[in-house]
Amino acid sequence: MNPELDEAWRDFTAQRERFYADLRQWPVTPPLAAPELRRHLCERYTFQAARPAAELVAELGALLRDGTVHVTHPAYFGLFNPSVRPIAVIADALTALYNPQLAVWSHAPAANEIERHTLAFLLGRLGLDPAIGGGCFTTGGAEANHAAVILALSKASPAWHTEGVRGLPGAPRIYLSAEAHHSFDKIVAQTGLGASALRKLPVDPSLRMLPAALTEAIAQDRAAGHLPLMVVGTAGTTGAGAVDPLPALATVAGEQGLWFHVDAAWGGFACLSAEHRHSLAGIERADSVTWDAHKGLSVPMGAGMLFCRDRAGLPRAFGLEAGYMPPSTGGVQEPYTSTMQWSRRFIGLKVFMALAELGEAGWRRLIDHQFLLGETLRRRLAGAGWRIVNHTPLPVVCFTHPDWAPQDPAIDRLLEALNAQGRTWISKVQLSHHGWALRACITSYHSQELDLDTLLGELALATAAVTGR
Repeated sequence: MNPELDEAWRDFTAQRERFYADLRQWPVTPPLAAPELRRHLCERYTFQAARPAAELVAELGALLRDGTVHVTHPAYFGLFNPSVRPIAVIADALTALYNPQLAVWSHAPAANEIERHTLAFLLGRLGLDPAIGGGCFTTGGAEANHAAVILALSKASPAWHTEGVRGLPGAPRIYLSAEAHHSFDKIVAQTGLGASALRKLPVDPSLRMLPAALTEAIAQDRAAGHLPLMVVGTAGTTGAGAVDPLPALATVAGEQGLWFHVDAAWGGFACLSAEHRHSLAGIERADSVTWDAHKGLSVPMGAGMLFCRDRAGLPRAFGLEAGYMPPSTGGVQEPYTSTMQWSRRFIGLKVFMALAELGEAGWRRLIDHQFLLGETLRRRLAGAGWRIVNHTPLPVVCFTHPDWAPQDPAIDRLLEALNAQGRTWISKVQLSHHGWALRACITSYHSQELDLDTLLGELALATAAVTGR
């Protein structure tokens, strides 16, 4: 190898070792601001002269260390960004090294079969039949949800492919809760369905979709000449981790002849836990499921997954012919004819290697630990006088001060004071029935009760600074 690259690899290895050894001692939040970062980049990187590889690795590693919210930190209790398993980092490096082209099976037999094998295993854990069902890796949950909508449209009307929205027998309607992910707002814009296609239904005090409201909305839309298309149940809402009543929604969707999709982008990881799998009861009745490995399975972004009950729906939705592509391989489903993507990264290797390294029992221990830590945090917050405002089996806790109104600006002042210290990080969220609240989610398999100690201590200090007591 090139001696300069040898030195760069040695520096990268040293950075990797320091990263895992020192992460807990680093501040969670970055000290750098946009003007400082932009000035540094403009001064150091004009791209007018070559730079040694080792120098770049050292400098850019330091810049990322000092200019990143460390979402893999064990005291980060923010969005769904878990700590990454080291084996998954190696998997991403192997993927970059070999750079397989997954558009057709014949160009990457090993990579395509590794992904098929991984998806089949997880499909079974969702309660779907791997012999009939199928799936694909995606860039994330938004793409997986988008693909699910295309699957539903393709099944509802063959004319969708030739005539688009005009070929549908009515204006399509997609039913989801007011707490569902906003990716669907983008999807209806990107597909040309329009914002009116979304029927965002009310939720109960536990922030779960009301099945009676779903039944009523479908009846109203049929009477108005619209086309009820799809029911979306969420298994772990982004805001509060609410799990919709999936069995009841599946029943309504089945009786009405609608596609039933479950967005389990985060909550899908519960399927690997024998103790907590019941939290997602009803997911096995879905026509399609979204699940993000980069949210619950501790692999680098992006690693979304779409699963479907009947894999025959994939080529119906995405199939085509292109004269410049290699001939199809008999007995396999060509990726470019059964996914939204064409050329794409070998996403599945990091999921495969993460699953293989720990095994199912190892993953069960990690997941159960996160559930237990979530329950511990919920109990300790309540014991410290905070009011819990969400009800979910999943490890995310939404809470507020009992003296604060839902729109109290004290929430923003507390967050600013707490996150500025850099020892921990949480977010705020706006919830139906509750207004604004604080939100803490267990995302790291490294997190321990000592990290909850840090959070509780920082909350107490920030609250005293805001309230003066």
